Amino acid sequence: MPNENAIKGSYANSSRPTWKILAVSSALLSGLVLLSSASWSRNANAAVRINQIGYESSLPMRAFLMATGSESGAKFSIKNSDGETLYSAAIGSGLGTWGGYTVYPVDFTLSTAGTYAITVTGPISATSPSFRIATPEKLYATALASALSFFQNQRDGPDYIPSALRRAPAHLNDQKAKVYNTPEFSGREGSRIKGDLKPRGPIIDASGGWWDAGDCLKFVDTTSYAVALMLVGVRDFPNQMGAGSPTSNFTDEAKFGVDWLLRMWDDKSRTLYYQVGIGSGSSGFEDDHSIWRLPQADDTYRDTDPRYRYIRNRPVFVSGPAGSKISPNLAGRLAGDFALCFRVYQSSNAAYANQCLLEAEHIFDLADTSPIGRLLTAAPHDFYDESEWRDDLEFGATELYFATRSGNLPDGLPHSDAMFYLQVAASWASAYLHAQNNAVNTLNLADLSGLAHFELHRAIALAGNPSGLRISQSDLLADMRRKLDGAVAQAGKDPFGFGYPWGRGDTPAHGAGLFVMASEYDYLTNSSTYANYSSRWLANILGANAWGSSFIVGDGSTFPRCIHHEVANLAGSHNGQLPILAGALVEGPIRKPDSGAPSGVLACPPNGEDVFSQFNGNDAVYKDNSEFYSTVEPAIDLTAPSFLMFSWRIAGAPSGTPSTLFTER
Repeated sequence: MPNENAIKGSYANSSRPTWKILAVSSALLSGLVLLSSASWSRNANAAVRINQIGYESSLPMRAFLMATGSESGAKFSIKNSDGETLYSAAIGSGLGTWGGYTVYPVDFTLSTAGTYAITVTGPISATSPSFRIATPEKLYATALASALSFFQNQRDGPDYIPSALRRAPAHLNDQKAKVYNTPEFSGREGSRIKGDLKPRGPIIDASGGWWDAGDCLKFVDTTSYAVALMLVGVRDFPNQMGAGSPTSNFTDEAKFGVDWLLRMWDDKSRTLYYQVGIGSGSSGFEDDHSIWRLPQADDTYRDTDPRYRYIRNRPVFVSGPAGSKISPNLAGRLAGDFALCFRVYQSSNAAYANQCLLEAEHIFDLADTSPIGRLLTAAPHDFYDESEWRDDLEFGATELYFATRSGNLPDGLPHSDAMFYLQVAASWASAYLHAQNNAVNTLNLADLSGLAHFELHRAIALAGNPSGLRISQSDLLADMRRKLDGAVAQAGKDPFGFGYPWGRGDTPAHGAGLFVMASEYDYLTNSSTYANYSSRWLANILGANAWGSSFIVGDGSTFPRCIHHEVANLAGSHNGQLPILAGALVEGPIRKPDSGAPSGVLACPPNGEDVFSQFNGNDAVYKDNSEFYSTVEPAIDLTAPSFLMFSWRIAGAPSGTPSTLFTER
């Protein structure tokens, strides 16, 4: 997702686009608005923070007590729904301070399934919201289904899925969209377009795809990232994200994403189109971010008013002339997506799969391996900033290795020898490890190495660990360990033990990326090196934090209800009851929150009250207010790691081994 210091959307240099919607079961939502007074009372001087989805039976569990004064001598007890005390102990020593609070650990272990609450007695008393003890599947299955629902509600075009929030298709005019050159930008932070858009000539079908965030824009950059994680999940976790799941089968949704990416790549002319819609305007026209509306209004918006011409007929931007080199970040991810498409749909739709593999190889061969200047992401570039690209080529080549070794290959492939791609993948992984940009980072849109290394490690194992590769499995593990150890070091500086600085931006998504990386590493090393850390990072995202809020809509008892998302704001509830955009993961706390929105936003909260302000501290601020895109805007790239996070937690490991996952189907 966007660099935390970059512009993320529009609305007077507002954030990324924001929109999502979904339906969840009444069982999930019952009691969602029964907020804990300890979490929400402005006069509270103590509060207990928990994983609001619950804790896994028999594993070590940690909650947190926040208090404005000393809790020396305090005790806590855990009672079930019948009021029986099942566990009690003394409150431990303080873990550090957060703003005006001291944070204390509340450690316990329970094995009996049920519903519980923590009561603290002592100098300052407090009671937690209720929580469950259950198996991972019972805890996280609904959250995984909500993540799928989020993407379904982000669908654009004629193939929308009706829901309480989605009542009509949107942007049917995209089926005949005009192509334009990338505009020039000027003004503050380069966010205003110079003059008018310049037509390129072609008319293409750019319909379908997912809205990027809280707005209506569509980017190959973010979609290719979401599709990569989705297809890996369908392949590796068939009982959680594939045909084996009755509630969260992502197979069709992943194909919906691939379909749009295929439309944005013209294989005959070797032309890549990378964006639909514009989020920055000029003095001569309005843009996507200058109006607040339901998406289905756009095709006829303001009739023939010329200022809204790019709302009614959205521009498509082209990356360059036909046959020209492709920015390597996009080339690598697209090649990997289309290679995964070949593997996932080979048995159900051979013609479609063959098309994917042919186009994957064509795109990969056009990657610009000596890029100069900024990588291609979005227009304007600062919506999303990427500086690293070798990880994307590592990912693309690895998935092409898996695809080309599977047999039943289509005719006309430029490269049919799987070892060709394994060697290329190893070379790009080596280049990544020696690049200046190889900082300590988590799995996210700007750095795919957290997934690419995992895939390449398994590819090397499948190939029999051949000699002559420019990188080894131990090299890959060392890089993953370096980044995870950096997260552990950061956790040691935070009283809540989170592995990413709370104020840096896109915090929950980075935490989900860390969880996935930790699970991958422990799986590859057959260890539990990071198991306790990853479990706590998951809990941090779901409520065990200073604000006592889950950062995923619908997950937990307190969650974002005033998100910066047009559909959720205009068609959804503002009190946490249905309909909500369940499964949407928001940007979360940030050092300095920015706000902004055009007229038409329904005030949420209605009175503007900031119930979380008393818990801000340590250079991190969180606001649940529809105008604060920098803290409560959701996006597809932010949400994407969550479905892998929940799948890993439920399944424990990918289904099968490399030899069974990647052999011919």
